[in-house]
Amino acid sequence: MDMGAITFDVLGQSYTVKLLLLVLAGAVIRTLYRAYGGPTARIPGPWVTRFTRFWELRAVSRGDFEHTNIALHKKYGPIVRTAPFTFSINDPAVVKQIYLGGSAYPKAGFYKCFGSPIPEEANIFSDTNIKQHAVNRRKIASLYAMSTVVGYEEFVDRCNGQFAAKLREFAATRTAFDVTTWMQHYAYDVIGEITFGKSFGIIERGHDTDNILHSVDEVLAYGARMGVFPELHPWVAWVTGLLGIKIPFYSVMEYIYSQINSRSDADNTGNDFLTKLLALRKTDKISRVDVDITIGNNIAAGSDTTASTLAAVVYYLRKHPQAEAKLREEIDALAGEGKISDPVTFDEARRMPYLQACIKEVLRIHPAVGRLLARIVPPEGATLSGQYFPGGTTVGVSPWVLHYNEDVFGPDVTVFRPERWLEADKDRLSLMDQSSISFGVGSRTCIGKNISLLEMSKVIPQLYRQFEFELVNPDGKWATWNDLFVKQKFDCYVKERRLSTL
Repeated sequence: MDMGAITFDVLGQSYTVKLLLLVLAGAVIRTLYRAYGGPTARIPGPWVTRFTRFWELRAVSRGDFEHTNIALHKKYGPIVRTAPFTFSINDPAVVKQIYLGGSAYPKAGFYKCFGSPIPEEANIFSDTNIKQHAVNRRKIASLYAMSTVVGYEEFVDRCNGQFAAKLREFAATRTAFDVTTWMQHYAYDVIGEITFGKSFGIIERGHDTDNILHSVDEVLAYGARMGVFPELHPWVAWVTGLLGIKIPFYSVMEYIYSQINSRSDADNTGNDFLTKLLALRKTDKISRVDVDITIGNNIAAGSDTTASTLAAVVYYLRKHPQAEAKLREEIDALAGEGKISDPVTFDEARRMPYLQACIKEVLRIHPAVGRLLARIVPPEGATLSGQYFPGGTTVGVSPWVLHYNEDVFGPDVTVFRPERWLEADKDRLSLMDQSSISFGVGSRTCIGKNISLLEMSKVIPQLYRQFEFELVNPDGKWATWNDLFVKQKFDCYVKERRLSTL
């Protein structure tokens, strides 16, 4: 064997080892500097978060990160550390700085784990590239504008009728039902109607017909945990692909592909979302990839948040019967005066002040998103809430933390009280509105916000006009689980209201 080759090989291995040790040493020095010597060294938090992200992974995996985050701020103050380079801020003043006014704070890598690992296939939610997101959002924004969304009322009305029929079945047999599960069934069928012009049939069959709900749950569980280490996402996708295993995102997209591919030209004559999207495709304004990603975004992100909020409406109104009675009084009075239709139109619902106050209060006290709206500080660094953060640091505001800020919403933040939205003076109301971030903020506001508001504004008055709910365990508390969206579990009985009371 050539001794020169052996010497070269040994030297090559030596240099490789030295390079790896150098990289490792650099990472250790950087971590120690940030922990004890950098500008963020004095920011408090659990001690171990100075050195590792595993504390955050453990907190996320427990399924109650929203409450953990609130507790951290109560213990440590307005700025807390949740990982070596990640900080949660409880200050309404930073919302504008981080999220509004042409903000240069891109989404953190956490979001990438809820979409394809291929950057060009990022969806509206997972895209961290500010310019690419803006371009892609502009292509389809008109389809989500309120002026377009109100045209989907017929689809919502159809599902409202099916849902009411199912509730009558439960009422007739006094069958207890899991409210969140059935709100999911309702919300998914609505998004199916709006997107494809036909529901998924989940309400009618009473179960997840195409395993789509389960697949979305897997996406959320995967993204919540992998999002703590987002740099591993493309590698996990690659390795699992080699093993013939799909990451959950691809299971959802396969279903989307089948739905789109089964659509014939003869079907493209309706008022549904896919018809409008394919019309844009014919004009070459969007690509086939854009179609797939947009439909996937509708299905994966357009239902769970609405379902969680609707379930919270039932729960909090039952726990606060005076508020429930006020809502019914408003509905009955307007119905008696002939000022609302059956079904209630969106325009009528928008002019029901107590209904809208209830929706705002539920979105405040139980925002669907239970994690930080995480962003990356621009390269030049930034001062937020009086604290300087170097470029590349992850910062963010949690809807749960900010919505329980007493300086914004008053000392009774733990109480469900819709009246706070009706009693507040102009300045206070403006502050509360600006601090209500359940749908996100600024250019990254949930693109489906108007669809969700349409659903909630129409179905809530229909439910409380026709039915009364009873908690199976009125003295107990619901169970919640947070993988990104904070879902609940609690059971109710339902009964039809007497005609004389309508």
